[in-house]
Amino acid sequence: MKVFPAIDIRNGKCVRLTYGEIKNEKIYGDPLDFALRWQEEGAEMLHIVDLDAAFTGEFKNKKLIQKITASLKIPVQLGGGVRTKEGIIERLDECGVSRVIAGTLAIEDPVLLKWAHSTYPDRFIAGIDAKDGKVVTRGWVEQTEVSSIELAKEVRAAGIQTIVYTDISREGAMKGPNIAHLGEIVKSTWCNVLASGGISTVEDIESVRSTGAYGVLIGKALYEGLLTLKDAIKAGL
Repeated sequence: MKVFPAIDIRNGKCVRLTYGEIKNEKIYGDPLDFALRWQEEGAEMLHIVDLDAAFTGEFKNKKLIQKITASLKIPVQLGGGVRTKEGIIERLDECGVSRVIAGTLAIEDPVLLKWAHSTYPDRFIAGIDAKDGKVVTRGWVEQTEVSSIELAKEVRAAGIQTIVYTDISREGAMKGPNIAHLGEIVKSTWCNVLASGGISTVEDIESVRSTGAYGVLIGKALYEGLLTLKDAIKAGL
């Protein structure tokens, strides 16, 4: 199972939002410094979320993303505010990212979802952010009545192979992942599912691996020193 260090960017800084809420933001420092650190410590790929773009739709961290990708030897996948054809093209063709993640359009624009998959079949990932089993969109602020499992099935039916699944109720809380729901997502789609939210121990990673998930995203636990990247990667093997 793959382990992806996660870097969330807001106002040019590396931050973590507990439960996905700005009021619970904690700033950790320079995203580029952390990107280089995770590369040095053995990361095979980085997961970056542009929170400014997620909340506002404005890609104001574009130059920072370009600087990060230009400084690294490992690939980067990027999410946050990806809601238009132009936004997808801009990130993939101008920013040096290997894969782009889109969540809101997965539920709001199925036509664009299919276009993205057909145009960039190996470089487009669907993001499913959920709270209490229901999909949350537009930077985790708009609750829908759509089941995360049903959306995952629709994404799979559209031909998309990879899903980033985030349980917002666990995000940044370091209370462990929602294994039961994650297992349902995996078994309902057999996509390459990347799990996010609440993962903070070696045991958490082993539990995620037991579901058949393809990968795990780790953020706050690394920044708080509760888990080393080396130990996380070892637990994923």
